[in-house]
Formats: sequence, C-alpha cells, structure tokens
Amino acid sequence: MVRVMSDNATVNPEQPLGFLGQWKEDIYCVFGRDPAAHSVWDILLTYSGVHAVLVHRISHRLWKANWKLTARILSAMAKMFTSVEIHPGATIGRRLFIDHALGVVIGETAEIGNDVTLYHGVTLGGTTWNKEKRHPTLGNNVLVGSGAKILGAITLGNNVRVGANSVVVKDVPPCCTVVGIPGRVIQSKGTQIQNLRGIDLNHHLIPDPVGRAIACLIERIDELEARQMGGKVTDEEICDVCEAESVCIPRKEGPVKLAAGA
Repeated sequence: MVRVMSDNATVNPEQPLGFLGQWKEDIYCVFGRDPAAHSVWDILLTYSGVHAVLVHRISHRLWKANWKLTARILSAMAKMFTSVEIHPGATIGRRLFIDHALGVVIGETAEIGNDVTLYHGVTLGGTTWNKEKRHPTLGNNVLVGSGAKILGAITLGNNVRVGANSVVVKDVPPCCTVVGIPGRVIQSKGTQIQNLRGIDLNHHLIPDPVGRAIACLIERIDELEARQMGGKVTDEEICDVCEAESVCIPRKEGPVKLAAGA
C-alpha cells in the first residue's frame, strides 16, 4: 500500500527509512492533516510541533548511543523554543504530527506508533516513580484530542480516538473512541473510523453518553408518570434503542426493578 502524504510526495509505509527519510516524512505528513499548510518552507519555519519531532529524532539517537546528558540538554532546548517536552527516551514511530503543539508532554517510556496525531495540551504521563515501563503505548493511526491525558503503562490500540480533555487510565481496544473523565470506551459499532488518508480528524464528532443517559432517564420518568396517572404509552413513544452506551441501565433492568432489588 502506498500512502499519499501530499500532492507531490508518496511513501511506502512498510519500507525502512534512514534518518533523513524520517525527517522528510515528518514534514510532508503535515499536508495530509492540516489544510493551513501551504508549503514545505511554511512547515519548516512555523510549525513548532514539527520542530519538536525533528529535534527528538536527533536526541533519541543520542540517548540510544548512551549520550544521555547531551540528549537531555538538546531536549530541554527544544522545549524552550517549542513548548513541547518529549523525553529523548520516548520511542516515536513514523509520521507523528503534533498540531498547534503547545503544552504537549511525552514521557520517557512512552511508545507511539505510526501516523499518530496529537493536539495541544496532550500528556502521555506516568503514574509511578519506579524505574519501569510507566508511560502509555499508542498504536497506529491514533488521534488524541486537545487537553487529553493518557496516564500509566496502558495501551491504546490501532485507530483509537481520544476526545478532548478526556483522562484515559485503562487499556483501550482498537477502533474505539474514548471520552470523559475517567475515559469511557465507546464502541465504533461498525462505523468507518478511517478516512482515505488513514486518519480520522473528526475528533469533535464524539458521542455524549452522559447527556444521552440523562435524556433516557427523562423519557423514563415521563413514561412512569403517565402510567401512574392512568395514561397509556404507545410503542412509538418508547425508545427501542438506547443511545446512552454503558452509562445508561439497560431497559430490562429499569429503575423500578432496581429499587425493588435494592
């Protein structure tokens, strides 16, 4: 398969690349994910997220070569100029794009797959001080909305979307959407997650399970009040499919049954 990165650049995602090849991918992948990008010079001179990734490619090689202090100094300098903190020990796959970039933090043992997109304010953080795997692992084609926090040595599968400001502390299966605090997994239910370029940027089109649960409860209250007053509720007035996901109690275990069993 050949992935189109811009109007005049193509790449085979399975072909191993050298250092300069990785840099080229990091730059050209922006054209497929940001319509505001107009030229290579535009990206090279003004995109702080790209600057942070390009510098990390260098600092990571220094880290692996045991030049750890030099790698940390280079990483610290990149943070000063880009407001993005990527530990040189973090493992980053191909074509990572950090859009807007401000306030992004990626920890030492974080692992990021190919074609991942992060927005501003994202944190891939740890939950322990022990010297072990303590940061998240992101699969391929993952998109993390602005302000989201992914904490601990958890794994997000391929094609996962994380809604803005969500806090994810548990593993997420592939092809799911995560929303809320703490993050709730919403199954895709057969809908297409990827677009033609392999990445879904519609991270604002996420369900609201809490809102749907409240709406479902209001309908249930109206139904119970109508029955108490001797009214009749037709089948058309009863929702056949609950859209509140796992937040709402299934209809067969309604509030009356729960209260009786409590």
